[in-house]
Parts: sequence; structure tokens; C-alpha cells
Amino acid sequence: MIDKSADRMEEARIRVYLDDGAEPIADYAPPLTVSLDTQQLADGEHRLRIEACDRGGRIGVRHVSFSVRNGPGITLTGLRPNSLVRGMLDFTVNAFGAEEPFEPRRAESPSPIPVWLWVLSLVIVAWSAWYVAVLWKPPPEFASTPTYAVQSTWQR
Repeated sequence: MIDKSADRMEEARIRVYLDDGAEPIADYAPPLTVSLDTQQLADGEHRLRIEACDRGGRIGVRHVSFSVRNGPGITLTGLRPNSLVRGMLDFTVNAFGAEEPFEPRRAESPSPIPVWLWVLSLVIVAWSAWYVAVLWKPPPEFASTPTYAVQSTWQR
């Protein structure tokens, strides 16, 4: 018996679709290198659908989500995602793009000092005070000077 399926063998193909588009942005034989100019895409979430077809006609599909951020970077201080808020809400918004001239007041977004940094600072200060009070010994050449000599009022 002669196998006629060999006559029906197709060429392996890779097709890449952007954001559920009907027409592929790339359709070539593997291996494939795709150059996607994100400057032409709107900022936000996008999705690639990659379909690979082997010579037997079987199709494999992979979805890849990605975010585009070509516009200025936006920082938000004073409000976190999915926060529950009520009453007056004060928050700071800043935006700075790579093409803009560097201006320190706009390039850096002000934010409060984190609590963990305050706690760490207090621990370091407390440890330093304890070390000076208990463990610090003056060098021998200064030990007998009035500044470091241990004198109490009852020894005079």
C-alpha cells in the first residue's frame, strides 16, 4: 500500500498574531525572528498569539501577554492599587519621559520615608549609645586625662 500522506505534507510555519488580530504580523518558516516596533502600539496590556504548524498539519498555540510603556513614566504616591478609601483623598502624581530634559524636581517623585528605615535608624542609634556607655575604652595614652579618667566625688 502506498502512503499518500507524504504528498500532502505541508511546510512547517509559524504565525504570530497581535492582540487577537485576524491577520498575522509574521508568517514564516521556522526559525523566525520577529521585530515588533512597540512605538506603534498604545501603552498598556497587549497579547501575542503564536501558532506553529508542523509538516503533519498539527498546530500548537502559545499566548504571551506583555505591557508597553513608551510614554512618560507615571508615579503615584499616597494611593495603592485596590485600596479601600473614604473621605478626602490626597495623592501625588508625577510623570517624566526619557526625551525630556533632566530636571531633578520632576525626575524624582517625593515619597515619605518608610517606617522600616526609621526603625533601623533608631536601632543603630540605640546600639551606638549602648556601646559608648558600656564597652568603649579610651586608648591608654588618653585614659588618665581629665576627660576620660573615672573620678567620683567620694574619691577626692
